Amino acid sequence: MKKIFSILVVLGVLATGCEDELTIFPEDSLSVPTFYKTEVDFEQAVNGAYAPLRTVLNGTGGGPSGIYLKEMHSDNTYYARNTAFGATEQQEDLADFAVPTDQGITTNVHVQNVYVYNYQVIARTNQILATIDEAEFDGAAKNNIKGQALFLRALAYFDLVQLFGSVPMHLVPVLSREDAALPLSSEDELYTQIISDASEAITLLPSKSQQDPGRATSGAARTLLANVHIVREQWAEAEAQARAVVESDEYMLMPDYADAFSGNSGNKNNMESVFEIQYKEGAEGLNGTFLYYSLPWPLDAEEVGSLMQTSNPQPLSGEGNNIPTPDILAAYEDGDLRKDASITYVNSSGSFWRDGTYPIINKFLEPHSLHFNHGVNWPVYRYSEVLLFLAEALEEQGESGEALIYLNQVRTRAGLGDPTGDLGEAIFNERRVELAFENKRWFDLVRTGRAVDVITAYGNRIKANPNDYYYPEGAEPRGNAFSNISLRYGLPASESSLNPNF
Repeated sequence: MKKIFSILVVLGVLATGCEDELTIFPEDSLSVPTFYKTEVDFEQAVNGAYAPLRTVLNGTGGGPSGIYLKEMHSDNTYYARNTAFGATEQQEDLADFAVPTDQGITTNVHVQNVYVYNYQVIARTNQILATIDEAEFDGAAKNNIKGQALFLRALAYFDLVQLFGSVPMHLVPVLSREDAALPLSSEDELYTQIISDASEAITLLPSKSQQDPGRATSGAARTLLANVHIVREQWAEAEAQARAVVESDEYMLMPDYADAFSGNSGNKNNMESVFEIQYKEGAEGLNGTFLYYSLPWPLDAEEVGSLMQTSNPQPLSGEGNNIPTPDILAAYEDGDLRKDASITYVNSSGSFWRDGTYPIINKFLEPHSLHFNHGVNWPVYRYSEVLLFLAEALEEQGESGEALIYLNQVRTRAGLGDPTGDLGEAIFNERRVELAFENKRWFDLVRTGRAVDVITAYGNRIKANPNDYYYPEGAEPRGNAFSNISLRYGLPASESSLNPNF
């Protein structure tokens, strides 16, 4: 709780300069009454609210915590065991569904990171929302900033409620330790607030064509709201929001699936992008590192250089993470163009596994100049997912004919024809391959009630054939592997020690 308390009560903010990208720099500590007065002040403040989204996907505290909790905590990716390296149980526990949890509390550092950074977003947006109505500047600009803050707060709480279930709900700035130690709000209470924030954001935000690149838009807020309604199985409401995005004519599928993803410096916020987290290569502290944590370490400098094409490649030592599983490899239909766009192969000469040739994630892999410093953006929502949201909502309401139209828009680009079998299952399977490695799979398993069965079977395959899942010959999963298949994470022990409500 100490970290959250510090985040919530500190009135200093991150100031920013904003050109085409959200650029964030440290600012001397200033109180909100002193600092938040002008349009520029609030622009700087809202830019600061985006910053934790970038941090949680970078390599803080031993790796990209947001990816470990979602993608590697599924049957899509696993870790590449290095028997010559010491323990890396913090991320292994996530991949192995063996996170130590006692009475709803865990000490896992990656769980703590995701919790803390989401509350950083919430604290910063609360400061904006508490003061912006009294500020005097252009109404349209004020609405835009307020809409972004509401969207970001809704996005953070949506992440928290899906990962943890009940969490404290802060809606105003925290000014004392007592204010910080709130009781846990129920999932229904949290979802009511998320829906309220996202709905209001829709009315305040401009469309993509009228918004600065990288910022939240009305289309992003509608997509978030559609996602919430999908999770809540409110199918008509989900249909209405997804349909509004489709009919806005603000988005299109990129003709080539591989082009849907950001380059290191170009193709950002393209016509398929609904909302993506902004990174910028260079020395300003805005760069990404997540590419490097989805590799089968160890890799020598030459092997790293062949992938990243940097001018200063350096070796990577340790244990690899987020390696595509045989299960996701088998999930692609014959002829699916997305497979090669999403997955490629690399050789690790220092590996003890087979010949050291591993599948790796290809869709984000882009050349860049400097080691551990890339500018590839992270997709939170793409237009293809909007189409799949609409297809799912329609199918659930018995409108299979129209649902197939939207599903096939996604499949046609992938080089595929009509799906076979049950349409609902086809949409579910389509989400897996279309959105592979984008932090969607675990949430899909949970919301459809499949998580325990799917992960139990997946764990049994790993334990029966560990060599197929990147264990060297003779190595086996730990004894606690797949011993805690839970739908929600425990709350961080570091926070619970100071909040009597945990």
